Amino acid sequence: MRQRSTKNLPSAESLAAALAAAPDYVDDPDCPYDPNDAAAVSAFWSGAIVSHSRAELQEKLVARRGRPLAVNPRKNTNIRLAPDVESAFRATGKGWQTRINAALADWLKTHSPTEIA
Repeated sequence: MRQRSTKNLPSAESLAAALAAAPDYVDDPDCPYDPNDAAAVSAFWSGAIVSHSRAELQEKLVARRGRPLAVNPRKNTNIRLAPDVESAFRATGKGWQTRINAALADWLKTHSPTEIA
């Protein structure tokens, strides 16, 4: 990896002059926090992702993407249902598969899967 040149860095004197010329109060209506409030600045930047390379940044972003892992994740499976059973549950709207799961779990409380042959 190529190192950056240090030839164009500002001098200590020019940095001191820039800091002396900087205003004491900043009024930025587009800023998502009050830049004059140290607590607000810290709170805003506490969730920042620090990275030293593009690959590292991509790795960190991919790790945070998506829904958090469930403690007891569901298992994907395919089952064959009678058309009237499937349409009745689908007609109840979003979450119909969760309701089928609940109905089966309720049935298991009083029955054994080996009873049906």
